[in-house]
Amino acid sequence: MAFASVNGQTLYYEDTGGDGPVVVFSHGLLMDHEMFEPQVRALRDRYRCITWDERAHGQTAGDDIESFSYYDSADDLAALLGHLSVDQAVLAGMSQCGYLSLRCALIHPSVVRGLLLIDTQAQTEDPEKTGGYREMIDAWVNNGLPDEIADTVAGIILGAGWSGAGKWKDKWRAWQPHNLLASFETLVARDDISNEIGRIDVPAMVIHGEADAAITLDRATDMAQRLPHAEMVTVSGAGHASNLTHPEPVNRAIERFLDGLD
Repeated sequence: MAFASVNGQTLYYEDTGGDGPVVVFSHGLLMDHEMFEPQVRALRDRYRCITWDERAHGQTAGDDIESFSYYDSADDLAALLGHLSVDQAVLAGMSQCGYLSLRCALIHPSVVRGLLLIDTQAQTEDPEKTGGYREMIDAWVNNGLPDEIADTVAGIILGAGWSGAGKWKDKWRAWQPHNLLASFETLVARDDISNEIGRIDVPAMVIHGEADAAITLDRATDMAQRLPHAEMVTVSGAGHASNLTHPEPVNRAIERFLDGLD
């Protein structure tokens, strides 16, 4: 177990070490560093893989939290790389951590070698979905996580009937309310950076599940079209956490992207 005291935070991280090019994986909302186990296993022999837990999540979560933005989280990521003496890395961000990875590329461009953007977008949250999400969060905070909401959240993030959902439901039941609320407010308060990302002058790959119910494919396509050097990869049959539920095609795409940077 390793923690970095940076940017006023105590961030949990794991680092495979080694001399290879660096890839730092940043997880989605309600997830943690473990969602990238399939990618770390596939890449660690050739690449230095870093995973970490964002504010309010996983082993970074604490007994209190101040409100934060994805710009704050982008600063956390840049500070973590500095702590690890990493001058430049490929940022692989899923969903909410695609949001912070894009912002890191905007405000800390020198640390970014490339972007792997997994089931994410540059826009704000879909207003047609926000109300329903808020109702679920409020019920969860006030009454604990009932099976019905756990099943709904698992369906949104992991897809219906995915065999590994039980592990994540157990993790969600352990969440403290203040961390849950802070994470959700960060999600819904973020700004639209669609008109800013044209300034990101590094190679990018946008990987998106064709059946993603949380972020529709058209939003990912819009982001890819706005990025100057982006390739779009659609994962057949995958939902929101495509890297976790459909690791084989996602890993092939990631390895092809990384090989192209060598």
